[in-house]
Amino acid sequence: MKLRDELPVDHHLASVYRYGAGFCGLVLLAFAALGFADALSPFDTAGDTIAGMTTNVALSVISTVVGLALLGGAVIGGNFASTLNIVVGGLFFLSGFAHVFVLDRPANVLGFGMSNVIFSFVMGLFIATFGMYGRVSSKLSHDNPYWAARHPEQAAREQGSARTAPAGTAETAGAPTAVAKPVRRGRR
Repeated sequence: MKLRDELPVDHHLASVYRYGAGFCGLVLLAFAALGFADALSPFDTAGDTIAGMTTNVALSVISTVVGLALLGGAVIGGNFASTLNIVVGGLFFLSGFAHVFVLDRPANVLGFGMSNVIFSFVMGLFIATFGMYGRVSSKLSHDNPYWAARHPEQAAREQGSARTAPAGTAETAGAPTAVAKPVRRGRR
């Protein structure tokens, strides 16, 4: 199963992946730009405060690279953007966990503070949610390509029944069948 073949190009999920990657990439680029504008030192472990978080040039460079990668994913779109969002979101989580252990220590070369750790967890959750939207759930709709890839036999049966149904019926239109109820008039 190849991810690039699962999602049709015009599927509505592609816009969720694309906008999510683009928005998160722009947030990271804005944070990086503020860090560069403050002319920080490269590996200052105390870090200056920008937008409520501590930062240094190294963190600004990393934020720029990740922000540009997310914007690239937004341009490419589709399954690539989804997978990129999931991976970057996971890396943000790992970064948050790793930096919890190096707070106030010389190993804190990115100058993380507790607000950075919380931002890392929240941004990781946000990015990963954009990537997993419509892919990871127990209740995906049956027209979802990810559901079809996980349930190939049932998807084939449903696709076959949709092809054999006469044109104009409820099965081909996707609408539920209405059952007419008899109307009673007068008293008995």
